[in-house]
Amino acid sequence: MLQALIKFLNLQPVINVFKVPELRQKILFTLGMLVVYRIGYWIPLPGVDQSALVQYFERAAATGSAAGRAASYVAIFSGGSFSQSTIFGLGIMPYISAAIVMQLVGSVSPTIKKLREEGPTGQQKIQTWTRMLTVLFCIVQGGMWMSFISSSGLVYSQWAGNPLWWVMGITCLTAGGVFLMWLGEQIDRFGIGNGASMIIMAGILAGMPQAIQWVITNFDPGNSNKMDWMDLILLMGGFVLVIAGSVLLTVAQRRIPIQQAKHSRGRRVYGGQRSYLPLRVNHGGVMPIIFASSLMIFPSVIFGGLADAAQSAPADSFLREMIVPARWLADNFNMGEFPYILLYVGMVYFFSYFWITVQFNPEEMSKQLRDHGSFIPGLRPGPRTAEYLETVMERITYVGAAFLAVIAVLPMVVNRSLGIDFSVTQFLGGTGLLIVVSVSLDFLQRVEANLMMRNYAGFLGGEDEGGRPIAG
Repeated sequence: MLQALIKFLNLQPVINVFKVPELRQKILFTLGMLVVYRIGYWIPLPGVDQSALVQYFERAAATGSAAGRAASYVAIFSGGSFSQSTIFGLGIMPYISAAIVMQLVGSVSPTIKKLREEGPTGQQKIQTWTRMLTVLFCIVQGGMWMSFISSSGLVYSQWAGNPLWWVMGITCLTAGGVFLMWLGEQIDRFGIGNGASMIIMAGILAGMPQAIQWVITNFDPGNSNKMDWMDLILLMGGFVLVIAGSVLLTVAQRRIPIQQAKHSRGRRVYGGQRSYLPLRVNHGGVMPIIFASSLMIFPSVIFGGLADAAQSAPADSFLREMIVPARWLADNFNMGEFPYILLYVGMVYFFSYFWITVQFNPEEMSKQLRDHGSFIPGLRPGPRTAEYLETVMERITYVGAAFLAVIAVLPMVVNRSLGIDFSVTQFLGGTGLLIVVSVSLDFLQRVEANLMMRNYAGFLGGEDEGGRPIAG
């Protein structure tokens, strides 16, 4: 009976995971580090009125202000602790920012390019620079956050204006950000999966109970102002379809056939094998949405400030005459409005192409193929191959950016059209969903590789009629 239940629920891969001592230890270590991260989520910064801070961001989220959107965006990387001002309030964001900056600088800096070619020694030096940049980002972002809560009157009166509070707060935020960086590195070394990505995913999934609670609270078939059965079915069906589409977008590839040249050594002929060069449809991953989301905070802030300035300007001034267009811009560049969505989609496309320009080098790839004695059938090695690779990448990026744009704007459309809270619709698309899907797939692939090395059937494979594992 138990064996039948295990087979029906497909629990055998989970059992196989815990049969391997090394893999079991890695997974338990990773879970333990994530528990430590969630414990730090509840340790508040000293001197901050937490109840007033939560109420402030609840009002900002309800009115759709820029502060509310900024808090929602930052919560993706900090698990919501930014709006509660805890010691882990900055989350893993400073480390991610430092890594992105080093990656972008490395694409144009000969020094960093040379270090990358040196192997582990060069990578260690780049990692050291990334850590130092992380500390700098923690200090700068921590100072900005402390300045914001101080100017908003969210600090207890006995601490307001006290230099010791500033030093203590910035030190706590910096220490929290550096500790999370260290936590991610420990997961990389002793756990399984990418440490920084696992921490981000844990922060995103921490908001799921709140979303489920909102759905349960607002589900009442007898009340026309709340969700009925049809709304619930549509919401759940949309959730499943969007996740399926996100998985498809993450793993989709364009395979270009590669032929290896034949060469003779003595009486034997080597080479001649045919393989494929996989080009990802969504080569930029979640980065285009992250860049676009962060920059889309500024239009509403700028136009809203311009509208307020025009409203308070003297009646005979030029600025007062601009009140109508300024108010129109402020109203139409709120989250969910058509001009906002149109600009958002355009920025997703822009950063999708920008990211492949930074990350994808067709000339270098063509050179590597030529050096390894491989070529694309029908194309001469060298510039012609590089031109072909660049053309193919531009075309598949157009399709990938379209899928990415749909997933990015879907939470706003559902929030505006169906009146569902953004804490629920954020799981129907956007940055958070793509991060969870990407990290989950990477985690499963790593576990699968460990199981297959030890002749166990994994999550992505199965067993043949004789009970032997087969690859997925």
